[in-house]
Amino acid sequence: MGLSLFWRTFFLLALLLTGGLFAWLQTLRALEQEPRAVQAAQQTANLVGLAGTALKQSSGAQRAALLKGLGAQADTQVTQRLAADRWEGLETDRYSRLYTRQLLSRLGPDAIAARSVNGQPGLWVGFAIGSERYWLQADAAHASAQTSNSWMGWTGVALAATLLASVAIASLINRPLRQLSFAASRIREGDLDSRLDENTLTSEIREVNMGFNRMARELARVEEDRAVMLAGISHDLRTPLARLRLETEMSVADEEAKTNMALDIDQLDAIIDKFMDYARPGESQVHPVDVAPLAAREAAVFREPGQIQITSKLPPDLAVMADETELGRVFQNLFENARRYGRGTYTGVADVVVTAQKTGPWVIISVRDRGPGVSPEKLPQLTTPFFRGDAARTAATGAGLGLAIVEKAMQRMGGSLELANATDGGLVAHLRLKRAP
Repeated sequence: MGLSLFWRTFFLLALLLTGGLFAWLQTLRALEQEPRAVQAAQQTANLVGLAGTALKQSSGAQRAALLKGLGAQADTQVTQRLAADRWEGLETDRYSRLYTRQLLSRLGPDAIAARSVNGQPGLWVGFAIGSERYWLQADAAHASAQTSNSWMGWTGVALAATLLASVAIASLINRPLRQLSFAASRIREGDLDSRLDENTLTSEIREVNMGFNRMARELARVEEDRAVMLAGISHDLRTPLARLRLETEMSVADEEAKTNMALDIDQLDAIIDKFMDYARPGESQVHPVDVAPLAAREAAVFREPGQIQITSKLPPDLAVMADETELGRVFQNLFENARRYGRGTYTGVADVVVTAQKTGPWVIISVRDRGPGVSPEKLPQLTTPFFRGDAARTAATGAGLGLAIVEKAMQRMGGSLELANATDGGLVAHLRLKRAP
């Protein structure tokens, strides 16, 4: 699964900070256990000391009564230790080992710390008074590493703060990259005036922004030079073409030769127009455009019924967000492409149908012919400048720019072009544009 840079940064920071948080938590718990074990061992040793003092100062009958009285206590009991008693050591974890070590250091090496005696669980401490041996049963909580509930609450607060801090840090780290991505998308769409802040505090980001701005200025200069150069080329080519047409009309006596020469000149002039259309820079200004009358107007230009027949099935109220001139140029190129390459095998006439359907906020206008179509592997190449399809669609007298111009015009209007073979034959072009409000 691919992650954006923001989420990748967030997860790495969250993992790092959360791991550090739990490492510190374990460290603090380990540091806290020893003081608690010392305190609990001191309390237990004091109980044993009190019980031992009381037993030493009592006689045989008094001692029995004392043991009985201590046995009546719910939390502390003292009983005689017998040789047959079975007991299990208290040391099971780090805290109980610390507790046992501290307790035995206070009571002496002959003392015993057990977690059960004769199968009865609890905290049992064995001690001796002279030759007599006893068990003291104390509160088992003294020997358990109980964690306060406040630890869990503070851990939750720290974890939430860690996640919020990760979001904030990831956002700050990725903000310059997000701005760079937005500016790059604006450049891609033709807005060469996009600039980035060159006064940011981060030196690496500042150098990247300065380099990006230099690139944008160079692209703007190159685009301006290209526009001037193309305008000059168009003017310089059309002037001798006009003179050639005039001289042909005046000096060539053969009517057929004159007609052919005039057609060649017209073709050169049309190719120049195609180059200029394709090289047109900038972004189109879109506004609501009624599609049906525009398509009908462009279809009316093609008056050769022996070559092309165009049927429009567009609803009269269909409106899209587009540039009227650009969209007209799109229809013109699609109709011309169908006239050249989409003629039926038997009729020799290009039968073109224009339809539309609404899909959410979009309108998809379809222009299809019933010609031979294009092999599937060559479909993606049809919008490549100067590319022509297979031999069935190459009665090629054009510049090979028609569909490239259509795709570029659609991009300038915020739409897209998709080419496909129709299921029952022919090529279909899907124009995707925003619906007008």
